[in-house]
Order: sequence, then structure tokens, then C-alpha cells
Amino acid sequence: MNNDNRASAISTTLRGRIATLPAGTKLPGVRALSGEYHASAATISAALSELSALGLIRAEPGRGTFVTGRHRLAEPDYSWQTQALGPARVDADRAARLGGYGTADHLPLSWGYLAPELSPTDELHRIAGRSAKSSRAHAITPVAGLPELRRVIAAEYRADPNDVLVVSGGQQGLVFAMRTLAEPGATVITESPSYPGAILAAQSAGLKVASVPADAEGIVVERLAEELERTRARLVYIQPSYANPTGAVLSAQRRTQILDIAATYGAFLLEDDWARHLGIDAHPPPPLFTADPHGHVVTILTLAKSASPALRLGAVIARGPAGERLRAARTADDICVAPLIQEIGHSLLTSTGWPRHLKRLRAELAMRRDALIAAIGTTLPDVRIGTIPQGGIHLWAKLPHGIDTRELTAAAYADGVLVGDGRHFFVNEPPAPFLRLSYGAASPAQLAEGVRTLADVIGRVAGSAH
Repeated sequence: MNNDNRASAISTTLRGRIATLPAGTKLPGVRALSGEYHASAATISAALSELSALGLIRAEPGRGTFVTGRHRLAEPDYSWQTQALGPARVDADRAARLGGYGTADHLPLSWGYLAPELSPTDELHRIAGRSAKSSRAHAITPVAGLPELRRVIAAEYRADPNDVLVVSGGQQGLVFAMRTLAEPGATVITESPSYPGAILAAQSAGLKVASVPADAEGIVVERLAEELERTRARLVYIQPSYANPTGAVLSAQRRTQILDIAATYGAFLLEDDWARHLGIDAHPPPPLFTADPHGHVVTILTLAKSASPALRLGAVIARGPAGERLRAARTADDICVAPLIQEIGHSLLTSTGWPRHLKRLRAELAMRRDALIAAIGTTLPDVRIGTIPQGGIHLWAKLPHGIDTRELTAAAYADGVLVGDGRHFFVNEPPAPFLRLSYGAASPAQLAEGVRTLADVIGRVAGSAH
């Protein structure tokens, strides 16, 4: 039983217990209840929070927790909200899976961030301590971000620092850029399969989503031209390096072609450069932004993937009127990213520990990628890996025909393994059953154990289908 279920069970028991007590009765403390119910203090606190939300108890700091009177609010009726809200924009099923963290007991065979031991934790601790003492960490920064941080980011992209806009992570950058660069009701084109978070970002911005097939060399540019002609879209979302989920890298020929197509159709290319620092066998090609002087490419980057998921820091880089519009619109969201977070990011990127971290990370990811591929080859011979990624943290696995990935991912979760349902990476129906598997969040031993469990689950699900 996970912690949430355990807290709810204790809450239900306590609810029956306090129903027999007069108002004003003091409940035992958290430590006493932890011993009584053999649960952690955090679980007991969560249970008490549920009871407090129901109005059954009240906490008085320094005195304790007491039973309240029997007055209860009326049973809530939210039916009016359905009409007021109108149709939902965001696919709730896709969103739930994207943010599905599992529990500490789950093996993360699909996860978008690094394992804690792969983050530069010691370096971040030292930097955070120093940054907190900086006067800049406690003073508001310009809306576009800390000038020193923008200069560091701009250098890698051969950009003017004034074209860099600091945001709170890549996902916020996606939503913000899509909402600003396209009007509600317009169409955004994405490669297929693609990152589910980009699809959600488009939905959140009120955009229609069309897709174009991608292969081992990235988005198929001939099909992209056809789709731009058909939809009159002016925004294309792509991942040129180590695409999530396939690991594909846009080939040199297609890089030139896609820039030409953007110029022909007057379209923006929204370049998601999330894996810039996650090369394994080779460094990724230069960002598309560096080959585009005319402002067709708008680039989004993040530090959360290569440093720490807690470092919610990224940037949007755009030239010309698009950049000016993005910077103006930024004020409507919030005044700036927390200055302390920006100080930490700047100090990390300019530290001697950053290149050491990336070198160690490259070796660790290579070992884990190879361990996952070996485990699949040994234990799941009927599962096909289309592209061996040269970077990033994901593998794209094709399953035998007839397997229901919705049922499979649910069964795997019940057995303690997180895997990515391939359905969520397609705008429309998937052409075959796929899973996204990841090697950045689990150790080689965990990867092997997870694949063995997955093999058992696939056997059960495949058996039930016949």
C-alpha cells in the first residue's frame, strides 16, 4: 500500500474514533499516533490533514489537535462547474501519465529525469549555500533574467544575450512559446511520435495539433512541407537532437531542408533542445538556432534534465519581433524566475565542476543504456529497438502485434514498474504497440530487474489477448 492509501485508511479509522468524542477533546500527538498505527509521522500528518479539511479537527499551534463541533458543510455540488468550464483543453489521461511519479518502491523504467546519484548533488549543495549569501539572490532581476546567466546561455547558441529569456524550466518555456507565437485555434505541427508534454502544451495554448512522421533521421521533411501546405500552420515543434522518445538525431541534409521549408512557408521552428548536454557516443550537432539568422528558429532549453529535476530553470531564445513579443508577454506570467534559482544556475554553468559532471554523466548513461539494451535482448527477444540512441535517456521499443499498451502499463505499474505507454506519444492512433523505456533514472541492476518483471507482465497481457 502506498503512502497516500495508508494515510486515507488511517484517516477513515480516526474519523470513526472521533465521532464518539465530544467537541474540544484533544487527540494524541503525532508521535503517539505513529506508534499506535505503526506509520511514519508524515503519513499520520497526511491523515490529520484530511480530517482537518473535512472540518472534523482543528490544529492549534503549541497546544495540539482538537475535535471540532459537529457542524458540517453541505455536501458539495460541483455540477455548475461543468457548464461554466466548457470543454477540457488538456488530455487528462496523457497529463496524468506524464506527471505519474509512482512511489519509492517502483522501478523507474520510464522517467524523464536523472537518478539522484547522477546529479551533481554535492556541487549543487555548495553552490546553493554560496548563492544564498549573494545580494543578487535577494533582489529582483530583469524580467528577461539575470544578465550574467543570459550571457552564459547565449554563448553556446551564438545568440545576443538580449535574445535570451529565462523561464522556470523547459515545460513552462514550451507552453509560453506556443501561447505567444500562435493564436488560439491555430495549428502546430509536431513530429510523430513526439514528447507528450509538447502535445499538452499545445492543448493548453488552445492550439490544434497535426503530426508528421519521423524516422531514424528525424522528421520527414517532404511530409512536413505537405502538412504545412494543407494546414497553413505557422508553428512546427521539433527535437533535432536525441528526440524523446525515439532518440533520433535530425540528419545534416534534413537540417538544411527544414530551414529552407520554414523560410518558404514563413513558419517558426520551435526547437526543443532539452538533451543538449546528454550526448553519449558523440556531441550533438549544433543547435538549429545557430544556422538561422532570420529568426525562424525559437529554441527552448532546460537544466532540469542534465543537472537536477529540482533546478527548474530554462530559457527561450528568439530573434526579432518574436523575441520582443515573448519578452513583453513574459511580464503577464510573472515578474521573473526566482533570483536565487538563477544564481545557482549561473554558478553551476560557470563552475569547474560542470564539465566534470558532464563527463561522468556521459559514461554513466552509456553504461546504463547498454545494460538496458542487453537486458531487453536477453529477456525480451520479441521487443524491437528501432534506433540505438547516441544520447538522451530514452529507448523506443516496439512490442509484438496485438498487445494493449494501456493494459500493459497498468499491469506493470501494479507490479512495481513504471513504463511509458506509447499511445501518449502520438497525436492520433499509434500505428503499432510501443513503450518508452528510459535508462537515466535506474541503476543497471534495477534495469535488469525491471525488464524481468516487464517480461512477466507482457506474457500475462499477451496471454489474456488470445
